[in-house]
Amino acid sequence: MRRLLFVLSFVLLAWLPAMRAAAAPLLLISIDGLRPIDVLQAHQRGLKLPNLGALLQRGAHADGVRGVLPTLTYPSHTTLITGVSPNQHGIGGNLTFDPVNKNQQGWYWYASDIRVATLWDAAHAAGLTTANVHWPVSVGAPVDWNLPQIWRTGTADDRKLLGALATPGLLPAMEKELGPYADGIDESVAGDETRTRFAVKLLETHKPDFMTVYLAALDHEQHASGPDTPASRAVLERIDGLIGELVAAAQQVHPDGVVAVVSDHGFLPVQQDVNLYQPFIKAGLATFKNGAVTDWQAMPWNDGGSAAIVLHDPASASVKARVAALLDQLRHDPAYGIDHVLDHPQLVAQGGTAQAEWFVLFKPGYKMATTPDTPLPAASQYRGMHGYDPALPQMRSTFLLAGKGVPAGSDLGEIDMRDIAPTLARLLGARLPQAQGKVLPVATH
Repeated sequence: MRRLLFVLSFVLLAWLPAMRAAAAPLLLISIDGLRPIDVLQAHQRGLKLPNLGALLQRGAHADGVRGVLPTLTYPSHTTLITGVSPNQHGIGGNLTFDPVNKNQQGWYWYASDIRVATLWDAAHAAGLTTANVHWPVSVGAPVDWNLPQIWRTGTADDRKLLGALATPGLLPAMEKELGPYADGIDESVAGDETRTRFAVKLLETHKPDFMTVYLAALDHEQHASGPDTPASRAVLERIDGLIGELVAAAQQVHPDGVVAVVSDHGFLPVQQDVNLYQPFIKAGLATFKNGAVTDWQAMPWNDGGSAAIVLHDPASASVKARVAALLDQLRHDPAYGIDHVLDHPQLVAQGGTAQAEWFVLFKPGYKMATTPDTPLPAASQYRGMHGYDPALPQMRSTFLLAGKGVPAGSDLGEIDMRDIAPTLARLLGARLPQAQGKVLPVATH
C-alpha cells in the first residue's frame, strides 16, 4: 500500500506541471462605461480604435453583456470577478448605505466586504501569482502585487493612504522609477495613462499569471458631457492607445496568454435630477435638520438611474405600509420620472441587494439627486448616467477575449455578466464553484 501511495504521489507531482502549463496567463482590463456599439461599430461610426478592433478580429466577443441590479461600477466589477449577483457577493451599490452620512461618502473599497471567492482567490488556490491596478473593491484583496482603488480627500495625501494599503513597499519603489502615481480620485485620461504605465511595469517586472487593470476616464467623461459626444469619443480613442500598450506588454511577457476586455455598464443621456429624499422627509419617514438627515425610518439609497429603498426596521408593518403607499403615489406623479418599482421578492429575484425593501427604476433622462435640498424640478448636474434597469439595451456592457486557444471571430451573442468570471477561471485553470453563470464556449484549455 505504501509503495502504491508513493507511485500515485509521484504521478500526481508529475501531472501538476502539465495541468499548470495547460492554463493560460490572463490580463483582465476594464474600461468603465464602454458600450458594445463603441467597439462593434467603431468603423461605421468614425471611431479610431485599432487596438480594440484587433482584439475583436483576433478573438471572441459578445454582442452585449446584460448586467446586474444596479448597473453601477462597484456591484458590476464585483460580479465580473465572482460570477454572482450583488445579492450574493454583498456589494449592493457604489457607496455604502449611509443615510446620515457618518461614513463621509465612503465607497465599497474593501475586499473584505465581498462574501464569496473572487478570481484572485481562485488564482491563488490554483498556485498562480496575481497583480492589480485600481480595480474597484480591491483594498486588502488577496493579490501579490496590489495597487488598489481608494481615495478620501482628493489631495496628494490620498497617495500616502494608497501607499499604506498597497502591497508593502510596492508603490514607493515604483514611484522612484516612474514618478508620482495618480491620485485615487483622479478619473481623467491622464490618470489612466499614469496607471497604465505602472501596470505595464508590474507586468514586465513581476510577470503575474493573472492581472486586473481598471481604466476610469471614459465613464468620467460620459458623466460630464454625455455618451457619444466629441469629448467622450476623444477619451475613448486615447484609451484605445493604452489598450495597445497593455496588450503589447502582456504578449511580450506571456506569449501564450489571453487578454480580456470588459466593461461594467452602458450609458444614457440624462437631463433631470429627481429629489427622492424630499417626499420621505415630508412624509415623516426621515428627519432633515441644518442640511442633513438626522434620523430615519425609511430612506433612498442613491444608485444614479435607480434607487434602493431601505427600512430602518424591516419588521415594522406600519412603516412598510406607509412607504408602499408613498412609492405608489410617486410612481404616478410624472415629475418623479419613475418607470417602475420592484418589491423585495422581485428585486432579490433579479439579484439586487436584500438590504433593500424596494427598488425604484427611473425612466431614461431622469436620475436620483444627490442631496435632500435639491429643488424639483432641477436640471441634472450630469449629462450622462447609468444605474438604470439592466433590461434596457442601452445598459449593455462589453466583453472581448483574445489569445491562445480562443477561436478568432467567435460571436457569443448576448451573454450574462455572471458568465464572465467562470469562463476566465476555466482559462486560468482555476475554479469558481459558486459562480451563477456558465462557462462560455471559448475556454478551450
